[in-house]
This record gives sequence, C-alpha cells and structure tokens, in this order.
Amino acid sequence: MNHKPWQSIFDTYKIHEHDFSQSPFTLTAEQIKKATAHFTSTTEREVRVLCKQDTRESRPQVFIDNNLFILPIKNGIYSILQGEGYIDIPEIITEPTIYKSKLDFELETSLIGNSEMQHLDFAYASSLVRSFLEDESLVLTIRGRKYTPKFEFYAGQHKQLITTESVQTEVDAGYEGRNQIVLIEAKNSATRNTIIRQLYYPFRQWQIHTKKKVNILFFEKRKDIYSLWEFGFADENDYNSIELLKSAKFEIKDK
Repeated sequence: MNHKPWQSIFDTYKIHEHDFSQSPFTLTAEQIKKATAHFTSTTEREVRVLCKQDTRESRPQVFIDNNLFILPIKNGIYSILQGEGYIDIPEIITEPTIYKSKLDFELETSLIGNSEMQHLDFAYASSLVRSFLEDESLVLTIRGRKYTPKFEFYAGQHKQLITTESVQTEVDAGYEGRNQIVLIEAKNSATRNTIIRQLYYPFRQWQIHTKKKVNILFFEKRKDIYSLWEFGFADENDYNSIELLKSAKFEIKDK
C-alpha cells in the first residue's frame, strides 16, 4: 500500500536514521508533498491517502518492517511512532443471540442499500444498542466530523507526551443518555484489527466536552448478524491502555 511513495519520504528525510527509542518523528503535509512530487499518480501524492493506514495490513512495507504507525497531531502535521498502534477485533465465537426488535412494525427503508450508517441506524431503531448497554435513555446526538480540542497522551514505545490539537475526527454515531455518552465506529465487513486512533481520539475529545462517562463501541454487520464490542481505556492518558470490556453478536427479528 503506497510502498514506493513512503520509501521516497523515508529516504528524503533520512527517517531510517531516526532513533525512535528516543522520540517519534514529526512530519508535515508539505514535506510529504515535496518528497512525492515526482510521482505521477494522485494516490501516490495525496497526503490524506498516504496517511490513511487504518489497519496493520494497510501500512506501507517500511512501516511494517520497522514496527511503525502514524498519527495526526495537528492539521497538516503527523507523528510517526514505533510500537503497537492497532487493536485486534476478536472473532465472537459464541452463537448469535436472537434479539426481538422493540419496534412493532417493519422498517422497509432499512432494507435498501448496504451502508454502515443504515445498519447502525437499524440496530439503534430496534433498540439493540440500548439493550446491549442496558441504557434505555440513549438518544442520537452526535454524527459527522468535528475537530479535537488540545490534549496530551502517551503512545507506542515512547515515554514522552504527545500533544494533539485540532485534528479532525468522525464517529458513525454518538448517543447521549442520562449518565453516559456512547461513541460508535461502524463497519459492514469483517474487520480483524483497527487503528486505536479511531476510538481514542473521539474518546478524549468528548471527555473534555462532558462530565458524563464516555463509552466506545465497535459495530459490525455481516450478512444478518450484528456484532458489538465495547472497549475502554484503563488510563485515559495512555493510547495503548485500550481493553475489551464485552462483546456479543445478535440476529434481529421483527416482532
């Protein structure tokens, strides 16, 4: 995945010579553009595409070989870190629970298309999300892109604090209840692992905006099965303190 552009970036700025045991390597969007200007394909030059490494497997070879991952730390500024940047999404091996929808009619429109958003909306409309979290007070209040306030954290093998500010985040849905906020990252295909950033940045962002507890869910719909994983962070300042709290899969049936 974009192996040649990243090799060019590493060669241009001698990133191979950087001592990652001491600190991350900071890289700007302008530097990336400069080092890849000679490539003819737009996907080999576009910063957004080059820095989108949402799974371990989608990383360029130079990242895989050196146990690296990349995080945005400000608009147009990135940090290359050494260590584990991803979390496994474990297969749920138990049989799916039959869940009876709380609706007393069929949602015909939910059958049209195959998007992550519509599957998540159907699970919420059926009250599956509320039932999984045992919170009937949850209502949809968050959706779309926002920018993070300033916060600091530790990540990877580095001992120094990383400062992040004004980074764009996007959650597929966010719900507020009487005592908690729930943020969901949704997929509609099999996902073996995902970059922790997609869960951690919104978690820290909304912790700053509310005094309520912030919970993180990963949602996946495959065929007729809806799967939910709840994650938490043992230390809110530690990117790698993520832990799986519970998971289950369901088959939704109309009344």
